[in-house]
Amino acid sequence: MEKKEKEKEKENCAIHPAVAPFSYLLGRWIGEGEGGYPTINSFLYGEELHFSHSGSGKPVIVYSQKTWKLNSGEPMHSETGYWRPKPDGTIEVVIAQSTGLAEVLKGTYSAEDKVIKLQSQVVANASKVKEISRVFEMVNGELCYVVEMATDLTSLQPHLKAVLKKVS
Repeated sequence: MEKKEKEKEKENCAIHPAVAPFSYLLGRWIGEGEGGYPTINSFLYGEELHFSHSGSGKPVIVYSQKTWKLNSGEPMHSETGYWRPKPDGTIEVVIAQSTGLAEVLKGTYSAEDKVIKLQSQVVANASKVKEISRVFEMVNGELCYVVEMATDLTSLQPHLKAVLKKVS
């Protein structure tokens, strides 16, 4: 490989400056969570999250998530999307769920505290869900999150929470 090609390859692998505060997220995370809501029975689940950054020169993190029943391994839910951090401490997130629901969220992050707070701006193709908030936080080297949801019958309240460990 020529020197110029090696330099170009190195540039392509570089993390965009806007993504750098989130570099701790990049990789694969696995853990367990618990869900519930006033209108459904409580449940436990296994989960895998994946955050990646192509180094394409764009300030974008690719996000994917999948869950399964702990007792059987049967798939439950999946979603995928893009996280776009801004230099001013805000972030924009788009998520498409396997249920057909789509979210556009905006929020803030603290690089120092490793906390990301997201609030839905749009929840599309949802007959009942009206609002979603998501908070991600690093606690003792583990990624913890809480998802709250509001429907046409309920106010914003906890729906999901999980703790994940980085595996790669």
